[in-house]
Amino acid sequence: VNSTVPIAAEVLKQRGVYNPKKLFGVTTLDVCRARTFVAEAKGFDPVKTTVPVIGGHAGTTIVPLLSQSNPGATFSDEERDALTHRIMFGG
Repeated sequence: VNSTVPIAAEVLKQRGVYNPKKLFGVTTLDVCRARTFVAEAKGFDPVKTTVPVIGGHAGTTIVPLLSQSNPGATFSDEERDALTHRIMFGG
C-alpha cells in the first residue's frame, strides 16, 4: 500500500471525526524535501519557497511539479532531472 492517507480518511469519516485540516500524509515530507532542494539550487529562502508534489511516497511515484514552483524558476534539463531524482529518492 503506497497511500495510507485515503484509508485513514475513510476510517475517520466512518467514526464521525474526520477533519481534513488535521490529516496530512507522508507527501508532506516530499513537499519539504522539494522546496528545500529547489531553494538550495536557486538561492531562495526555503521557508518562502513552494513546490507542489503529487503522487505517492515511493520513489518513482513522487512527482515534483517544478514548473509550478514559487518563486518561479527555470531549470536546465540536467538540473531538472537531477532535482527530480533527488526529491524522489531523498538524496
